[in-house]
Amino acid sequence: MIGSAPRRVETYLRERLAGGPIHFTLIDPDKSPGPAAAHVAAAAVRAGTDAILLGGSTGITPDGMGAAATAVKGAVQAPAIIFPEGPGSLAREADAVLFMSLLNSRRLDLVVRAHARAAPLVRRLGLEPIPLGYLVIAPGMRVGEVGEVDAIPRDDPAAAVGYALAAEYLGMRFVYLEAGSGAPAPVPTPIVRAVREALSIPLIVGGGIRTAREAAALLDAGAHALVTGTIAEEEGVGAAFRDILREVVRRRAR
Repeated sequence: MIGSAPRRVETYLRERLAGGPIHFTLIDPDKSPGPAAAHVAAAAVRAGTDAILLGGSTGITPDGMGAAATAVKGAVQAPAIIFPEGPGSLAREADAVLFMSLLNSRRLDLVVRAHARAAPLVRRLGLEPIPLGYLVIAPGMRVGEVGEVDAIPRDDPAAAVGYALAAEYLGMRFVYLEAGSGAPAPVPTPIVRAVREALSIPLIVGGGIRTAREAAALLDAGAHALVTGTIAEEEGVGAAFRDILREVVRRRAR
């Protein structure tokens, strides 16, 4: 009989989603190495975050990723999930990896070829792969530059829907709309709403979310999950971060 490894982290995420929207805290192991990552993770989980994403910078080493994952898992029970910039950032100490295709990249390497190189390593390391379609919306910021993307214009929901549906039809189990780390504004709500209405898989939205009002607008437009990272790097798990989490938590099953 053909089988596969249990999808423990994905099952956890889906169970959490059954109760309403969820939140990911993105921590960069280069900017918050080891104990610093654990400190941010612990504060974020206390505030209500559901999972920790580890990634962000280019050139993160397996040792750096492993040290951050080990520290985070020693501090919290929430899963530590790699947000990879390539096969070189994988480490066995994490629980899972977003096995994500950069859908609107002009580089075939980032659409599928890097995945072919990484897949055997993911298996050897025992990481749980979470198939995900990753779509960059203008301005895209650094990920748009490095990923050589044709960013989806902010006034073109139909283009975003096309990519997102293609991801679902190809068998990906999540779609992530990304405005870019440090973007001056989040993904526009008309794009979020159009993609949510088209999809039957969970929709994650990240990039440029700095206020509770922005978080509320994205959730009201249909985002199943929000990702925040820059605000925690710049301000720590302070009032603004907690206000964003509060918007997520108050929409959970009542």
